[in-house]
Amino acid sequence: MSVLEVKGLSKKYPKKDVFAADNVSFDVGEGEIYALIGPNGAGKTTTIRMLATLISPTAGDAFMDSFALTKNPDEFRKRITYLPDEAGAYKTLTGIGYLEFMGSLFAKDRAELEEFVRRGEAISGLGEKLRDKIGGYSRGMIRKLLIARAVMTNPKLAIMDEATSGLDVINALEIRKMIKELSVNNKTSFLLSSHNMLEIEYLADRVGLITAGKITAQGTIPELKARFKSDNLEEVFVKAVSENEVL
Repeated sequence: MSVLEVKGLSKKYPKKDVFAADNVSFDVGEGEIYALIGPNGAGKTTTIRMLATLISPTAGDAFMDSFALTKNPDEFRKRITYLPDEAGAYKTLTGIGYLEFMGSLFAKDRAELEEFVRRGEAISGLGEKLRDKIGGYSRGMIRKLLIARAVMTNPKLAIMDEATSGLDVINALEIRKMIKELSVNNKTSFLLSSHNMLEIEYLADRVGLITAGKITAQGTIPELKARFKSDNLEEVFVKAVSENEVL
């Protein structure tokens, strides 16, 4: 069952003669982790920003629960959460205060807010550190808090750009474990973008590779390794980009 269906999504900026995203199509299933990878300027960020409802597509569409991105952006937005690479948190708030504040923006009533915050506390794994001000948090702690904030409202799809960027090995591993557990235990679907091929190889159920705005290859990691006769995803990446083979 597909949570997200992307059909021919395209974006052309007025001052440019080429499409930043060109006829991009893929789907994400329930509890699936789907990763978009590609070189800088390939169209990953443009695609993600369209699906996060931050910019409007030039052509094509995407669907969640039969709601179209282009015709029902508000309903589409209710079903997703978006965590960009550069996201931050209010340093003067405590961790728990931040979860309460962000949860209040989405909760229908006090009971739902309390449910969101309880879930956020558990997901973050920060324990008593949630009573401390965010200004004293490490980068890894902030990222855990942000991911907890992003998924505590139980979205159908979590869109994350460079989820572990700038983290040390231990914190990066913990974040990857969080994402994996959420996909398995909560059936949360993820759309990830990353330059870290080791991370994608560990996390992703399927991968879509974008080159020059187009999806040039997609499938499971074993399928892509077999297709490109490669031992790892980094080799797949290099061969797929160089061959620019469009499906």
